[in-house]
Amino acid sequence: MKKLRIATMVTGHYTTPPPFGVIYAPMDIAIAVSEGLQRRGHEVTFFAPEGSTINVSRVESGGLRPLQQNGGLPILKDKKVGGAEVSKVFNLWDQYLLSLMYKEALGGKFDILHIHPVDRALPFGHAVRNIPTVYTLHDPIYPWRAEIFRMFASSNQHYVSISDAQRTPAPDLNWLATIYNGIDLADIPFSDKHGDYLLFVGRITPEKGVAEAVEVARKTGEKLFILGPEVTGSYWEEKIKPYLGDQIRHVGVVSRKELYEYYKNAKATLVPIQWEEPFGLVMTESMATGTPVIAFRRGSVPEVVVNGQTGLIVDTIEEMIGATKKIDSIDRNICRKHIEENFGLEKMIDEYEKAFLKIAV
Repeated sequence: MKKLRIATMVTGHYTTPPPFGVIYAPMDIAIAVSEGLQRRGHEVTFFAPEGSTINVSRVESGGLRPLQQNGGLPILKDKKVGGAEVSKVFNLWDQYLLSLMYKEALGGKFDILHIHPVDRALPFGHAVRNIPTVYTLHDPIYPWRAEIFRMFASSNQHYVSISDAQRTPAPDLNWLATIYNGIDLADIPFSDKHGDYLLFVGRITPEKGVAEAVEVARKTGEKLFILGPEVTGSYWEEKIKPYLGDQIRHVGVVSRKELYEYYKNAKATLVPIQWEEPFGLVMTESMATGTPVIAFRRGSVPEVVVNGQTGLIVDTIEEMIGATKKIDSIDRNICRKHIEENFGLEKMIDEYEKAFLKIAV
């Protein structure tokens, strides 16, 4: 088997891994894939800001400091830097790392470039045609994004989807593979018993359906724990905060070990998403502990959850309320087995290795 020289980049905004409290699934996946391929004998260079620590051949920062860490760099606090300028700073901070990567690529140092911030990298991939660039897409493909992907299309640029559903708005892109996000089951405890509460895990945003989870708890009388960073703004103040108390509790951000304890002791994890979720690590993490998922039928949900076996897929709040009364019909052992067979870490690394070898120069 050919040993590949791979370059990877996620963000210049935070160190890799990120500081406590920063939830960023693309970074978790990039670390797992990079370290997994390194273990298999490939040579991985990871482009990330100063202070990053990844178990790969080389971490390259180019002297770049993390933009948003520890309160943010002074450039973000300059009163002369307005909204549009802040967006430019965000883009250029990432593009600095990408420019370092492509400079080395032009010198023949890499066989594959694996990039996660696709929007920042398209002009580079379009200009440098002599090396395969692979983008793992972590967001839904909105119409404006599909149009831009087509505008920058070239044969050396390939896309990895994290579910088949994610491809629906743009089936004509240069797709390399669908590779589901994998998790390290060695780190995740299992329990065939549960406690007396429902769980919500994720960002406190409308598309994640936190308000809907709160409504389910209110109408069923079930306890609900909400895990995710507190936010400000009308959504939090009007839809979440007024209902917090003994029954509905905002736990906040916890360690990975604590998170798994919350998962495994829950009756069910609610996923009332209001968008076309491209994957949803929350679902696989929950099922890995044995806890079934009750989720809306959107995005990747039908690919990740086996309806009636590892959770219940519903279409309305009323159906989700009804599903909470049926959750004990789900065998928690089957939930764990489903993740072991379909969403393990090594399976994900297998698929990336296979895809990269297919297109390596």
